[in-house]
Amino acid sequence: MNTILLLTFSNCFMTFAWYGHLKYGHAWPLWKAILVSWGIALFEYCLAVPANRLGYGEFSGFQLKIVQEVITLIVFIAFATMFLKEKLAWNYLVAFGFLAVAAFFAFAFKSAEPVG
Repeated sequence: MNTILLLTFSNCFMTFAWYGHLKYGHAWPLWKAILVSWGIALFEYCLAVPANRLGYGEFSGFQLKIVQEVITLIVFIAFATMFLKEKLAWNYLVAFGFLAVAAFFAFAFKSAEPVG
């Protein structure tokens, strides 16, 4: 559970780092948006790296990545609707649904043991 919480918080930071400037940073020069984004992303890395270290063993590397992507989509849906004030259209929900099905397949069946 610590892995999931850390990945969720890290994704909040990364979402703001990647997309936060879209709302308020249009007047900024690109170099400033990049530096601010890197500054925010530093906190993301401080959470994501421990999350992956803690989670590896409980999850495979593939499963960690898939969990991270699912969390990213959930965080982004909240961010885009509440912060960017974008509408969540039906086709986005269908696309996210297909990704949820992909996540199901990653966890529902026993995979081969890792090499090494």
